[in-house]
Amino acid sequence: MTLLLAAVLGLLIGLTLGALGGGGSILTVPALVYAVGESARSATTASLVIVGVTAAVAVVTQARAGRVRWRAGLALSAAGVAASFAGTALNARVDPNLLLGCFAGLMLLAAAAMLAKSRSGSAEPEEPRADHSRTEVAVRVVAVGLAVGFLTGFLGVGGGFIVVPALVLTLRYPMPDAVGTSLLVITLNSVVALVARAGSSAFHWAVIVPFTIAAVAGSLGGHGVARRVSAEQLTRAFAGLLLAVAAYVLARVALA
Repeated sequence: MTLLLAAVLGLLIGLTLGALGGGGSILTVPALVYAVGESARSATTASLVIVGVTAAVAVVTQARAGRVRWRAGLALSAAGVAASFAGTALNARVDPNLLLGCFAGLMLLAAAAMLAKSRSGSAEPEEPRADHSRTEVAVRVVAVGLAVGFLTGFLGVGGGFIVVPALVLTLRYPMPDAVGTSLLVITLNSVVALVARAGSSAFHWAVIVPFTIAAVAGSLGGHGVARRVSAEQLTRAFAGLLLAVAAYVLARVALA
């Protein structure tokens, strides 16, 4: 039953990740904790494997479609390397319920930002307005990279639910490019966070392997969904997903 449940959940998470460039890890950690029975810390570690592998496969498809901004993705990941190690260290010292509560709070903030943007219309890239605009963009990339790197290490997520809003709202990327670039950042951040956890975390492969295989299959289908749905609809779907999962996690934490 556990293997079947892991496969079904993995398929759904892969669809979300492939279509939205984020949200996969948001679903993965609660699913592993509340449906499969993993501890919060084990779930955050397993999530890095599942989401990292799935994102790596999905980013290849996005890259072929020209939807990956390589320079921005690499810069975001590089900026967050040290922060990822710091987040990993803090993860081992925080109460599991507080960990899940922080997780839900960030989802609510990201959902609010995405809903606000969807009401003002789809994002379009802007031309630099002044000579110093490139410096401003570079500062924003470093700031976002640090935040995402820390959250990846701390919460065991790839950071897509932060990267997509940041790329759309801060760097003004259109949603399809934000999705593709987010997948690159998720892949690289997951690798760094796993390196930081090497030797100190247990991997339950009986759950991770079927979950990952199903998620990879789902991500390929998610790319097809993204090609048929408008950027505004994707934005609202992403925000709705964040709100629903955040509400569930908060309810479970409150009852714990």
